[in-house]
Amino acid sequence: MPFMPVKFNLQKRVKLAQGLWMLYWVSVMVGILIFSLGIFFKIELRKRSEMMDNNEGHLVPNMLIMVGLLACGINAFGGKVCHDSLDPVKFAKWKPMLKTYLTLCCGFNVLLLLAAVLCFLMQFAVYLTLAEGLKNSIKFYKDTDTPGRCFMKRTLDMTQIEFRCCGNNNFRDWFEVQWISNRYLDMSNDAVKDRVLSNVEGKFLMDSVPFSCCNPGSPRPCIQHHLTNNSAHYDYDHRIEELNIWTRGCREALFAYFSSMMSSIGVLIIGTIFLESVDMAGLKYLCTALETMEDPENPECESEGWLLEKGVKETFSDLLAKMKTMGKANQVEEGAEEAAG
Repeated sequence: MPFMPVKFNLQKRVKLAQGLWMLYWVSVMVGILIFSLGIFFKIELRKRSEMMDNNEGHLVPNMLIMVGLLACGINAFGGKVCHDSLDPVKFAKWKPMLKTYLTLCCGFNVLLLLAAVLCFLMQFAVYLTLAEGLKNSIKFYKDTDTPGRCFMKRTLDMTQIEFRCCGNNNFRDWFEVQWISNRYLDMSNDAVKDRVLSNVEGKFLMDSVPFSCCNPGSPRPCIQHHLTNNSAHYDYDHRIEELNIWTRGCREALFAYFSSMMSSIGVLIIGTIFLESVDMAGLKYLCTALETMEDPENPECESEGWLLEKGVKETFSDLLAKMKTMGKANQVEEGAEEAAG
């Protein structure tokens, strides 16, 4: 007995075909959206590659681009089939391909599921890459004369301004590195010389941050130097006063940006899987309804459509039996080859 049978007349078949045609083209638009998001995500990763130590992974955006293109092609084909389904002559040429097409759609849904899972799982990899990349970016901030790092300062400054963040974990990360190049240090100045000599590694460290850490929304002029020295500023106590620099770390800010993007895309893909499943079910009903027409020459006659020709249990049993038969056939072929050898 067929699984979930439904009776159809001409009016129902027409409505189903029209509705499916619209759904398929909605799916095409969703495919274009996924493709566009993949391109956008890839561009964003490229833009922030220096913040990721040029070690960012493009698996997810590449998969999104591929999935988006496949969605456009597969659903455009489905829309064409639905458009031609009510014309017996046109539908006849599509009929032999439908079984393969539906199998392809099942495989595509598996691919979509994989893409959705990757969107969520790869967030951890992005977090680790950002942690290491930002740490190195801060370290190389001063190297404006070093080939390959010339624009690191500009990139990091623009990142801190755009994402309203400071440092890797927080603004104190700048206290641990020398972020001013030696060429801009007056080594004849005793204060500078003493600070360099007092450091084991010979670095010029100070409790200061770059200008890009400043919060323009603060009513007080930006205090970016001597942040922990209360006596260096009037009416200032860094322990209780809200600093007028960004206190959020760039790793947190960038990760929040990328993770929200990836999560949103993942949710969109899960919705796409549901939409594709509805398309497949509708097309199966339409095909079976057209195949079971009592009088194919009379479009007014009734027919019956279903999702599965047999029950779920019987269908799975048949599928397992076919897989076992294929496995045995392969074993026989391998045995024959070994005997011949």
